[in-house]
Order: sequence, then C-alpha cells, then structure tokens
Amino acid sequence: MALFSGLSERLGHIFSKLTKRGKLTSLEIKDAMRQVRVALLEADVNYLVAKDFVNKVSEKALGEEVLNSLTPAQQVIKIVKDEMVELMGSGNSKLLVSPKPPTVIMMCGLQGAGKTTMCGKLGAYLKKTGKKPLLVACDIYRPAAINQLQVVGKQANVMVFEKGLQNPVKTAKQAVDFALSQNLDTIILDTAGRLHINEELMEELQKIKKETNPVEILLVVDAMTGQDAVTVAQTFNEKLDITGVVLSKLDGDTRGGAALSIKSITGKPIKFSSVGEKIGDIEPFYPDRIASRILGMGDVLTLIEKAQNAVSEEEAKKLEKALRENSFTFEDYLAQIDNVKKMGTIKDILAMLPANVSSKLKGYDIDESQIKKNKAIIQSMTVKERRHPELIKGGQRKRIALGSGTTIQDVNALLKQFEQSKEMMKQMKNKKGFKGLF
Repeated sequence: MALFSGLSERLGHIFSKLTKRGKLTSLEIKDAMRQVRVALLEADVNYLVAKDFVNKVSEKALGEEVLNSLTPAQQVIKIVKDEMVELMGSGNSKLLVSPKPPTVIMMCGLQGAGKTTMCGKLGAYLKKTGKKPLLVACDIYRPAAINQLQVVGKQANVMVFEKGLQNPVKTAKQAVDFALSQNLDTIILDTAGRLHINEELMEELQKIKKETNPVEILLVVDAMTGQDAVTVAQTFNEKLDITGVVLSKLDGDTRGGAALSIKSITGKPIKFSSVGEKIGDIEPFYPDRIASRILGMGDVLTLIEKAQNAVSEEEAKKLEKALRENSFTFEDYLAQIDNVKKMGTIKDILAMLPANVSSKLKGYDIDESQIKKNKAIIQSMTVKERRHPELIKGGQRKRIALGSGTTIQDVNALLKQFEQSKEMMKQMKNKKGFKGLF
C-alpha cells in the first residue's frame, strides 16, 4: 500500500491537470489550491493547519516568478513539497542522548496505540546502532502488559526489567540503578496507558518523569486515528512537555492527518514511525522523504538504506563476482529472493519508487505467490542441481515438481527464465554494462 494512498492519488490528479495546461493563470492556481485544501481536509488534516498550508502555498504560487515561468506547474508542485516538508518538521529529529549514562527515554500514550510494541522496536533499533538498551515494564494495569514487553524484548534481543505489580514509579527508579550496575546506556520506560486521558494517569507519568529525569518523552500515537491523534498529542504535551512523537501503524490505512498536523499543532517533531509488524519495522521520520512519497516522487534514499541493511558487504561482493564472471547460480538467485524479502513486499518496494517508474512496472506480472513458488522449486533441487541447472533433465524435473508442490511446467518456466537472465547478464558483460555498477 502506498503511503497515504488516498491523499497521494488526490494530489496526483490535481497536479496532473495543471501540468497538461502549460502556462497557468492565477484563476487556475486558485482553483487547484481549493482542491488541495479539500484533499487535505478529507485526509483528516487539522482545519487550521490545512488553511494555513494552502495560504502559504498560494502566496508563493501566485507570484510573478511562477506565473511567468516556462514550467509553472512544476514550480507549484515544488512549492507544495517544500511547504509540506516544513509542516512536518524540515529535517530528521534525532534522539537526544544524556551526557551522563544512562539515557532515559519515557514512552507514553493511550492504550491501543502500539506503545509496548514500539518500545521493543525502538530497543531493537538502538541495539543495531551500538547502544545497550534496557526495556522497563511500568504498566501494571493492563492485563498481560508485562508479559507482552517480555515477548517483544525477546524478539529484539533486549533485556527487560520488571518488578511485577509494584509501584511503577519505584520500578522506574530501580531500573536506573540496575542499568548503571549492568553498564547499560539506554533505558526505555514502557509506561501505562488508558483508554482515555485522565488525571490519575497523568499524575503517575509526572511522578515517573520527576524521579527518572528522562531526556526524551516520546508520545506514541496511532497514525490511523488522524485528528484524534493530534488532540491526544496536544493534551500529553501540555501535561508532560513531550520531546517528540512516534507514529505507529503508518503502514496501515492511514489518511495522513496525524503526520501532517502534529508538528504544527504541538511544535514537537515526529522522530520515528512504525512501518510494519516485524520488530525491525521502525524508521527514523524524514519529512522530506515522506513528502516525496505523498507527491508521487518516491523515496529512493530509504530504498537504498533498506537494500544496504538487507545485503551484507560480503554478499554484495559475492554477487558482483558472480555477475562479472557469468557464474550466477540458483543458490545466488535464492539468496537474492531472501534479501528482497528483508526489504519488505514487492508492493512496499514499488511504493518507494517514483510514480512514473512504478506505474510502468505495474504492467509487469510481479506476483508474490510466484516468487514463493520459485523459491520452493529451487529448494527442492539438490545442491549440485542448483549450481549446474543444465544437468536437470526430465526425471529430475518431475522429482523437483513433486517436491515443491508445483507442476513440471512451472519448473520448465523457471529454468527458461533463469537461462534468459544469464544470457542477458552475458550480453551486459560483453557490452561492459557492469562498469560503474559496483
């Protein structure tokens, strides 16, 4: 699913009409801005935020420089993107680090926002960056909250500190001493949530804040709740003076209201977003990349980062050698399937490509089930067959088909596709097509 697909499609439709007109009149720009405002409101963006955004864009778009430009529509789109980036916070806002360990990060939010899961994801993310985090169970009210934190802690391979149902303020304070004794540099407090904001909850959070002196107070909000998330953020900010926001479920059916409104309303940046259900599905929030994706310009930088995380340097060198020497085997093919899987689904990857590129690829039959089928076929081959597919004859093809739960026609199709790919690589090599690729 494309990020904010509804808003993205609406804006794409509005701007495509502008680009077809060549020169633009002030009336045409005003009409387009009215449509943009409606699109933002339908995406559940705060009314005042949408109004202010459109006013700023209109003021710049109606200038002489744009109206007299040879590419006015492109100029308008650039203005929209720049203002959208500004709306979400300009650049990526990094986590603050305490000058004296441990760094305490207090996670708060309402029940159902995904706070406990996000604690685990943040722990996994910090561990990958070289930190030594500790998850602390401070939610003693929600049934199985402590157990859930232990589960996500195990998935993230991060230690969990819990003291059962004792006072959460005491637990948080003891966790700081424990972290110091274990040489752990970062504490993530999973505080209690409520179905609705109440004074009892806020008093407890304020006490935890006073006792642990967190450098970060991060509010986890459900990106799918739109305007409600903004209201929640306002209240938590007034009571706790939060340092940032984390958006959960950004991969869901998100209209965009929360992401586009929170910074403007609270003045606090969005620092991270959850983009899937796996423990590693957490990303730093980059306003410029999000704006590019909303406007159909893609997010190639994040795609590159995902590829770098999925493929080790050793694997990249091995693949380069196989391509250069034309010795690419089914074992290499299998490794690449697994690497692509680490980056997400094919739809996830396509969503990060510019609209003009992904739209062309839609014509190709990129079927997730076919990829699974190909993987099953390769796994049903012997090691010798994977390395030397030319040895696979009629009898072997029948055995591979039975072993993979496919048909002989499926096996034949994969073998033919593989040979065509190798031939294409050979032609690229002869034409020095790999030059500069690695």
